[in-house]
Amino acid sequence: MQDLDFFQRARREFLTTSACGLGGIALGAALADDELLNAATVAETQPDTSNPLAPKDPHHASRAKACIFIFMAGGPSQLDLFEHKPQLNVHHGDTLPKEMHKDLRFAFLKPDTATLLGSPRRFSRHGNCGMEFSDLLPQLSTCADDLVKIRSIHSEQFNHHPAQLMMQCGVARFGMPTMGSWVTYGLGSESDNLPGYVVLSAGRGSSGGATLSQSGFLSSTYGGVLFRNEGEPVLNLTNPAGVSRQQQLRELAAMRELNQSRYQEVHDPKIAARIESYELAGRMQLAAPELTDLSTETQQTLDAYGLIRDEPDPGSMGGTLPHLKTYQAFSRNCLLARRMVERGVRFINIIHASWDQHEDLDTNLAYNAGVVDQPIAALIKDLKQRGMLDETLVVWGSEFGRTPLGENKAGAAASGRDHHPSCFTMLLAGGGMKGGHSYGESDEFGFHVAQDPVHINDLHATILHQFGLDHLRLTHRFQGRDFRLTDVGGEVIEDWIA
Repeated sequence: MQDLDFFQRARREFLTTSACGLGGIALGAALADDELLNAATVAETQPDTSNPLAPKDPHHASRAKACIFIFMAGGPSQLDLFEHKPQLNVHHGDTLPKEMHKDLRFAFLKPDTATLLGSPRRFSRHGNCGMEFSDLLPQLSTCADDLVKIRSIHSEQFNHHPAQLMMQCGVARFGMPTMGSWVTYGLGSESDNLPGYVVLSAGRGSSGGATLSQSGFLSSTYGGVLFRNEGEPVLNLTNPAGVSRQQQLRELAAMRELNQSRYQEVHDPKIAARIESYELAGRMQLAAPELTDLSTETQQTLDAYGLIRDEPDPGSMGGTLPHLKTYQAFSRNCLLARRMVERGVRFINIIHASWDQHEDLDTNLAYNAGVVDQPIAALIKDLKQRGMLDETLVVWGSEFGRTPLGENKAGAAASGRDHHPSCFTMLLAGGGMKGGHSYGESDEFGFHVAQDPVHINDLHATILHQFGLDHLRLTHRFQGRDFRLTDVGGEVIEDWIA
């Protein structure tokens, strides 16, 4: 009887293991014939001795090695910062023909009764290229000859969170990797002791929150790591009282051994990512304090970025409180971004919110422009002076712009502008881009694209191209489909490239 039980158990084990083995062989053969199998997915199942953030070769020669994406969450008014539209002032208070807005959706504005809202800003030309800026950007305008101004960006999304996902992820859906995740996934990082993708924030924070730095279906290794403005740069960076560095190293070694043992059993790539995350966190404990210690910077540099600027009263800026020290925080973030690029961080996202000026546009826009004007100009000039701008792409942009129509609220005069994805402006500098160049045009009111339309996915395709990545080849297979940052669209805009 015991022999029979043993035989039955042995028979069941044989059938189970052989079925798995033969099934695995059959599956492997089937996948080998599938030309759409993502090579990176195969790589993720390899032994965890490889570092997922190790530098990888690009698809073609690259011009950019790092990107600083300065995301102005909320939607700055291109009509009061970059786009001089004299006809707006000539026709201030006039209504528009219905055919100009009949197919558009607005967040709050009632288009049938809304009227054109002129701009009180004074515009002038700057640099050898004669690029136009308003009087709210006196410092950034001095960088005109290093900038590409794109005046014809458009999107389909008219509400903040979907539009922010569109700008950061290429599609307006949850659970998708962001641009920073795709770049680090495709190229890795040149830093051993810092994340490949870092997020810095100033102001009240974007409505998109953590979804704007997620890795989605990619390994969590490629997600953005938030550096804070106060206290420890990263939560739990320092050891608790009584825990020595030696003790921590012993604990990390024991944890790695346990994770390694489990990985050998199940070969789950998430375990490999966990191992690398723990070890990167250990290395960051030594590297992050040095990164955020600005005592080695000259006083001239600190003054240029405006780290000790006075903090103006934010006035009616909704959600912005004086204790946040937004002016100083944004200045510090721009300087930290330069220091991160020097230390091999691949992608830095600086988020400043909020530019959502539905009312009190003149006052609130002036406050926000004051936050960003000096530090961004200092960043571009600092990178250029250090010989880093050619390989560092600096991007200034948002999820959308603002309407030429004033937002008509019951019982109040229009003093702000609604969301406007149909045509807005973005800036690029460095990374092999053509400085002193304006691209695309809007109509006489800045309502629609008049020439050379640029979809957000075209912007993504061009940014990836400067990194040496073909947006059609940078894919990841998930749930039976190959995904990419540019989804099913996107074209490289060659005219931006030097």
